[in-house]
Amino acid sequence: LSAFRKTVGSSDMENDVSFNFRLQLFHISENLVTEDVAALKFLCTDLLHLSKLEGVKSATDIFRLLMAQEYLNAEDTFLLAELLYRIKCHSLLKKLGYTKEKVQEHLHEKGRISPYRQMLYELSENITSEMLNEILFLLQNRLPKRWIILVRELNSALDLLTLLEKQGLLTKDNVKILEEVFMTVSPDLLETIDCYKKAKDNKAANFTQGFPELNLEPRGEFSNVENESKTMTSYKMDGPHRGFCLIINNVDFNSCQRRGSCKDADELERVFTWLGLDVKLYTNQTSGDIINLMETWQNVQDHKDRNCFICCILSHGSSGAIYGTDDKLVSIRVLMSHFTAKRCPQLAAKPKLFFIQACQGNNVQRPVFVDTDGPTPDSSAVQERTSSSESIPEEADFLLGLATVDGCVSFRHIEEGAWYIQSLCSKLQLLVPRGEDILSILTQVNEDVARRVSPSGTKKQMPQPAYTLRKKIIFPIPVDPPPSEQRRGF
Repeated sequence: LSAFRKTVGSSDMENDVSFNFRLQLFHISENLVTEDVAALKFLCTDLLHLSKLEGVKSATDIFRLLMAQEYLNAEDTFLLAELLYRIKCHSLLKKLGYTKEKVQEHLHEKGRISPYRQMLYELSENITSEMLNEILFLLQNRLPKRWIILVRELNSALDLLTLLEKQGLLTKDNVKILEEVFMTVSPDLLETIDCYKKAKDNKAANFTQGFPELNLEPRGEFSNVENESKTMTSYKMDGPHRGFCLIINNVDFNSCQRRGSCKDADELERVFTWLGLDVKLYTNQTSGDIINLMETWQNVQDHKDRNCFICCILSHGSSGAIYGTDDKLVSIRVLMSHFTAKRCPQLAAKPKLFFIQACQGNNVQRPVFVDTDGPTPDSSAVQERTSSSESIPEEADFLLGLATVDGCVSFRHIEEGAWYIQSLCSKLQLLVPRGEDILSILTQVNEDVARRVSPSGTKKQMPQPAYTLRKKIIFPIPVDPPPSEQRRGF
């Protein structure tokens, strides 16, 4: 009887462990978006049969396959930790009892994702939509037409690389086809391939441990990324008070109303509150009101106890300037100059971020559901244009995020909000928990907005960040889930 009880007790305990482990995996899957699942699927290509991977629809499908092949179980979760690490979902590592540093420490001995697969994934992260179309054009005579159409529709670099492998044009021992296309499309990515080939030829013992850091940064001087990542410092952002965030939302003008802007203001307020800032919302400010606000906040003594300062302005605009509700222009440079180290010493050496949702040109073309944030045709005040070269002060520690490049309009959906602001809020919620710095996030905002097109199919938009930052801006990962997940009830 005693032995029977011990057996039953042991079985119950095992069932509890199994249930808790599966619950753990379920919670992780709930925090992974479609792009994350595609990345996990690709990274597991060398571990799981391709026929089974093709049927994958969710992260739980991948977890189930890994468990069936005994790559993953309650006692050994390192492979999943490695996968989350490689797709930069660092905030999810704590659900497995890991940290980013702990994963890095054990990659040399326990890592399972091959350098070849890492290299391909790194390339895919740096292939833009424009580059993908150029590559497909170059390869149109070497790949099945139906696949080219599918890859173009899905707009997926990972699918392209998978197709090349299926066709036998790409293997771990033959990456010539990649060298050929990148020589034309993006020569700087050849460094990624060269790094892989040299390490492979030398059979460097520390390659598996060193390579993971190479996919943590956006495109640039690839060979120096790891060292730069380690040596470049970040602004202090872990104080008890993060900073103030001003949101100026100009909706009601003399001749029009900026419909959809309140949705942008609400979303900004939710996201920056989630990031730990004290948000102050100001609606329908004249040019004089805006200048007075800058002067008031310039002299706030509480800045000395804060890590940063953020100002978001939603309005109509022209080159290098924004409109008050009195249809008078205010220079963006003038607004930002209130917070230089000389004029606002409490914010000296601290990052000052300005996000401007406004047109930077006068060409107004309104489709049915899309509005432009430019001056209205019958605006009573026609001011002298501000030089685009004055869009950011020379002083250090400023970041200016413009919704569009100089001379062009920006678009705002009258129900869903502005393309730029909605993308900014979305990417902050997605990438801050992954430990991304603000410039990397804004690069992804650029890519996201650049993909959008007006209902007429003829109008595009390109945001433009400019900065005099000396360090990285990395927001601490909030304890609470992002606002979008809170609204979905996660």
